[in-house]
Amino acid sequence: MPSEVVRAYRLDRVVLASGVVLVADCALRSLGADPDTSWRTVLGWGLALIGWLVLGFRFSHPVAVGVVGLVAAVGYYLIGEADGPSPLIVFMVALYTLARVGRLAVVASLAAVVMLILGYGEFIDVGDQRKVDDMSIALLAGWFLSVIAFGHAMLVRQAYQAEAEQRALAAERERDARALQAATEERLRIARELHDVLGHNISLMNIQAAAALHRSAKRPGETAELTTALEFVRDASRDALREVRATLGVLRQVDDTAPTTPAAGLERLGELVDRAATTGLRVSLEVSGDPIPVSPQISLAAYRIVQESLTNIARHAEAAGARIDLDYGPYELRVRIDDDGRGTPDTAGGSGIAGMTERARALGGELTAAKTESGFRVTARLPLGSGDAVPAREAVAAAGSPKAS
Repeated sequence: MPSEVVRAYRLDRVVLASGVVLVADCALRSLGADPDTSWRTVLGWGLALIGWLVLGFRFSHPVAVGVVGLVAAVGYYLIGEADGPSPLIVFMVALYTLARVGRLAVVASLAAVVMLILGYGEFIDVGDQRKVDDMSIALLAGWFLSVIAFGHAMLVRQAYQAEAEQRALAAERERDARALQAATEERLRIARELHDVLGHNISLMNIQAAAALHRSAKRPGETAELTTALEFVRDASRDALREVRATLGVLRQVDDTAPTTPAAGLERLGELVDRAATTGLRVSLEVSGDPIPVSPQISLAAYRIVQESLTNIARHAEAAGARIDLDYGPYELRVRIDDDGRGTPDTAGGSGIAGMTERARALGGELTAAKTESGFRVTARLPLGSGDAVPAREAVAAAGSPKAS
């Protein structure tokens, strides 16, 4: 219990200043030429001292301190013969503290009690003569109002500062969360690009190499097919290296020159079709609608979806043919890839179709993949109209539309 009292007691600068005023007031009136040492005066100074001592608890017990300050001040001026200002100053500090902690009803009640006692003593129970004139009463009321208003203003200021700090902390947390989200999205985007680029080219190289080895085993000494396969592996590895450099160039944009290798897009669909055809797969490309300018993001997403679909067909579908349809609508680009294989769902470690779906969703579109009666179908819808557009007619022309192989 004593330790709790010590912790609750705060001897701050305001309390010390009030104590200095009290001591000076008491010293001036006790050490003057005609000091008053009557018991009434001593009792009055004792009440003033009690009122000052409890000020140390003004933040832990503000209401009790206000009541004690009121009793001490009223008792001092009613009992004692001295009329020093120090008890009134101590009571003012107690009122300020009540207003500062938001106890407006209590502080208004205490101030009203003081004014009622003062009014009763000066206007009803007048006695021989009045001790406080009207001007002093008006000034006292004004001081009370000023102290209460100042304490309330400090309370509002403190609340505003606390709210501003909370907003700053919330903004900082939101900024950190956005940075983390952006870093995560960028990491996933790079992983998706590497998966599509490397997965497609390495899968085709694997198929070509396996087929060449199989044929070489059946027909030893014939090197023509083996040479063709090696040339394909060489070209595919070169293309893979070029696309990997273009993808990794994003990571060097801060402190290195921008990559000069063009990014993949609709203008390179023809290369994609030709490359897939070297594995023995019949691939056709059909374009419908009126090709309109599309953004690089849409162009890249459409290219990657076709690329990943052809990779899955070559690796898992055991299909003889595949058909790619590009349908340009006024507001969206539809991409559909059909094959006549066994209809195997995504088996590329679970990331192939998931990656295509993420690409479509990132642009506000959608992607579906499902078996059909004759094989498997991937359909993507990509909204147009966002990002920097590139001429789709030229891209489609470069892709060799319509083209079949």
